[in-house]
Amino acid sequence: MRNPLSNVVSEIQPSGIRKFFDIVSEMPDAISLGVGEPDFDTPWHIRDEAIYSLEKGRTFYTSNAGLKELKEEIVLYLNRKLGVKYDSNKEIIVTVGGSEAIDLAIRAMIDPGDEVLVPQPSYVSYVPCIKLAYGKPVSIQLKEENQFRLTKEELLEHVTDKTKILVLPFPNNPTGAIMERQDLEEIAKVCIEKDIFVISDEIYSELTYKDTHSSIAQIPGMKERTILINGFSKSYAMTGWRLGYAAAPEVIMKQMIKIHQFAIMCAPTNSQYAAVEALRNGDRDVEEMRESYNQRRRYLLHAFKEMGLDCFEPFGAFYTFPSIKKFNMTSDEFANRLLKEEKVAVVPGTAFGDCGEGFLRISYAYSIENLKVALERINNFINRLT
Repeated sequence: MRNPLSNVVSEIQPSGIRKFFDIVSEMPDAISLGVGEPDFDTPWHIRDEAIYSLEKGRTFYTSNAGLKELKEEIVLYLNRKLGVKYDSNKEIIVTVGGSEAIDLAIRAMIDPGDEVLVPQPSYVSYVPCIKLAYGKPVSIQLKEENQFRLTKEELLEHVTDKTKILVLPFPNNPTGAIMERQDLEEIAKVCIEKDIFVISDEIYSELTYKDTHSSIAQIPGMKERTILINGFSKSYAMTGWRLGYAAAPEVIMKQMIKIHQFAIMCAPTNSQYAAVEALRNGDRDVEEMRESYNQRRRYLLHAFKEMGLDCFEPFGAFYTFPSIKKFNMTSDEFANRLLKEEKVAVVPGTAFGDCGEGFLRISYAYSIENLKVALERINNFINRLT
């Protein structure tokens, strides 16, 4: 029998995050600090809208690009938050989570052999999506001394005549790093000069703790070469609703919608009605969750300092990325021993790229009570090592 499998798919490694989750699920008394999921329930007014939509029998397909009311609210939101104007009929698509939007953008733009620059450490889906589109992922290894921000010099070092897209994953998962306006302006100059498109993954845009979020789409000359991706999972605690969106120039959006049309049809109708309510009346919910995350962020950083765990200060998302290099262990060894000996699950930094070696991703999307217990266990483990 011939090999039934695609060589491209077979060579892609499974997510380095999942194996720790699977172990934790079967380990009594284990605490996981690895899940990138809010511990808040979806606000009641959003759930109520979804319930109402079901009671009204709104269980039909929406248009391929998404519910008209939702696309209009997305346009209003982006204008309100970023001051960037989009056409709801031509430049917006509602997707099954932000992950589908990433996949659509890459598949719509990449030909075999095209290079896509991926700053790492970063979200695990970018590289597999590029490979599945027969593109070539090119890693830009971000540095702790730069607070894991992408610099103009690092970008220029990796640009070739085959470079077509730059993935811009900020606020960043796993590091919590952000890019401020002046940082983005330098990157934008290179993109315009070298004719590079940008996929800007801004799923954590509402979770920033230093001024307000900046998008590269705000910079003159960049809206027309940027695919802006966002969603509802992180900011509105709607992970299981599976809803994201992309805003892009019409010429790119047409192709994204075409792929979405054949592969997905449309995002869940019930979730789309709930998202309309989230955008119209959810600002206060977002503010309350952001304040709570910021409290936990400061608590974690203080605890790390007390136990002698080195960690730069992250200003976005809900992750910290402490260094464990002083312990002369790999990230995988440290994480495995911590799980086995103290029943605390964290994610090795290498799950997000080779340059994550020597770091751990620790999420603070958990209650202070759970964080306190977990940190006590981590402190016990470090004391034994030292």
